Amino acid sequence: MSSHHRTALVYDFDGTLARGNVQEHSFIPEIGLSKEDFWSEVKRRTKHHDADEILVYMHYMLEAAFESGHPITREALEAHGKSTPLFDGLDTWFERINEYGARQGLEIEHYIISSGNLEFIRGSEITQHFRQIFASKFMFDEDDEAIGPALAINYTNKTQYLFRINKGIDNAWDNDAVNRWIPLDDRPVPFNRMIFFGDGATDIPSMKMVRHQGGCSIAVFDPEAFSKVASQDKIHRLIAEDRVHYVAPADYSEGSQLEVITKGALGRIAREAGSRSG
Repeated sequence: MSSHHRTALVYDFDGTLARGNVQEHSFIPEIGLSKEDFWSEVKRRTKHHDADEILVYMHYMLEAAFESGHPITREALEAHGKSTPLFDGLDTWFERINEYGARQGLEIEHYIISSGNLEFIRGSEITQHFRQIFASKFMFDEDDEAIGPALAINYTNKTQYLFRINKGIDNAWDNDAVNRWIPLDDRPVPFNRMIFFGDGATDIPSMKMVRHQGGCSIAVFDPEAFSKVASQDKIHRLIAEDRVHYVAPADYSEGSQLEVITKGALGRIAREAGSRSG
């Protein structure tokens, strides 16, 4: 067994590792809608039914896909996921960070907690790098066709999955385990050995919780959208409201600002854990 300290890097997906929302790149055009029309209808239904927006968008995906003659299967969604544009540098990010962590005496584990679709994420080029992916997902029948939502992860219950990581629970179903009291010193991945990466409103509770539990929270933004007033306003609020430690462009390339920040955070984690820097 490794003597290194288990350390979790936890990422949102849409807007954090990938540009935009995963549904927008090929799925929504395939069913004959614009992304503006799709999300506008989701917002309308959410308000009309006083509903959870994640459940509403998943239901609307099923409805619109059926009406357009494109039933949702696991294979089809994963194929859509292959077209998801990722931010620069992610093709080598995980190996670089793992190697750096190992030199610091840390065993790096990567996780996703996302309100986006698990099936899309599993089709992406980087899915193999994650120990576990917690994301909204569908139930499928014996013909592999989606029949309804199986799991909806919204902005508030994202924090539940941080506790699952904290306690070493690699599933979404075991509620007894996640609610069971475990002494802080016995938890496999303490919060002060977590780094959370997020970009938007659905990440705010998680970023703030990790920050206040002694971990590190990093907000990223699409470099191509930085000039937009809405993007800058979002960054201003995250800093002003003390939600995050750092803000950086979502550029995962070697030598990028984000890499420097992440390595600095890992160095601090290693020092506090009593590991030797290499």
